Amino acid sequence: MRALVLGGTGFIGPPMVEYLLDRGHAVTIFNRGRTNTDLFPQVEKLTGDRNDDLEALKGRTWDVVFDNHATLPRWVRQTAELLRGSVGRYVHVSTISVYAQPEYTLPDGRSAEPGWNEEEKLRLDEDAPLAEMPDDWDGSEQITGLTYGPFKWMAEAEAEKAFPGRTTVVRPGLIVGPGDPSDRFTYWPVRIDRGGEVLVPGTGGDSVQFIDARDLTRFIVDLAENDVSGVFNATGPESRLSMEELVHGIRAVTTGPIGFTWVPADFLEEQGVEPWSHMPVWIPGDPISYVRVDRAIEQGLRFRPLADTARDTIEWHATRPEEQRSRLRSGLSPEREMEVLEAWHSR
Repeated sequence: MRALVLGGTGFIGPPMVEYLLDRGHAVTIFNRGRTNTDLFPQVEKLTGDRNDDLEALKGRTWDVVFDNHATLPRWVRQTAELLRGSVGRYVHVSTISVYAQPEYTLPDGRSAEPGWNEEEKLRLDEDAPLAEMPDDWDGSEQITGLTYGPFKWMAEAEAEKAFPGRTTVVRPGLIVGPGDPSDRFTYWPVRIDRGGEVLVPGTGGDSVQFIDARDLTRFIVDLAENDVSGVFNATGPESRLSMEELVHGIRAVTTGPIGFTWVPADFLEEQGVEPWSHMPVWIPGDPISYVRVDRAIEQGLRFRPLADTARDTIEWHATRPEEQRSRLRSGLSPEREMEVLEAWHSR
């Protein structure tokens, strides 16, 4: 294929480009030319801006375009309209954050506990209701926690409008592994590798999902190679994974002395410790922590072992600049973790 990658040098871009090249495809990268500019000297690089400069894309033809990072619908609309006569397929990388988030509730009013059969019944699939814009949305392009999801499914719609029947939409969950600038998964392998007493949230039973960027990008490219249209949730692993299984799976690739101290969610809330930001990966009771991925698995999505992702993340983290290694963007600082643990033990 002649493939155009919008982005290509951020987090999921490099493994996508590498896999495309390994598969023998001709690759063109389009971005602003500001990030990791030394990567892929052998591929064609076009410079522009999704916001206001698509000039470099005019008059060119490709078999497929991979749109890896477009939050605003306008970006997709402008790009898709420009390319619809010169590209065969539009592959848009979206997010499972497009879904509305109902509460897990059983008929008798109790919340569904992790691992119950009722949780399985309540899993979201690709046809689940989508998040709505807040009532006070003023039509602006400001991205917030409430507008992000709606913007993403609106962007999906723009791609399908320009490429009817020729659009592939992939909705990943938390993307993890080497190269992740957010540290939203990296925190756990790094913290567990450091050893000692580790604060972990909840009781261990809460569902968690994520996908290695390398598994995600291979799946995306495979869909394009097979000319597959449709919408696919892409997160993992294939079977349910609990928070306890996550941390013990990471522990298996480390060697230092370590102990896990499980702290209940209500106590963490009292201490101002928040899911996702302070305790990455973990969002107890949130339906997007356990969505259905059957459709993607049927189309060939596969997952590498957790141990491989954890080990590779630790090794990559060791190569980062000291400032990034000492100040992770997600999770608790060592000092704050110690404060919360002391409060828990002295309760």
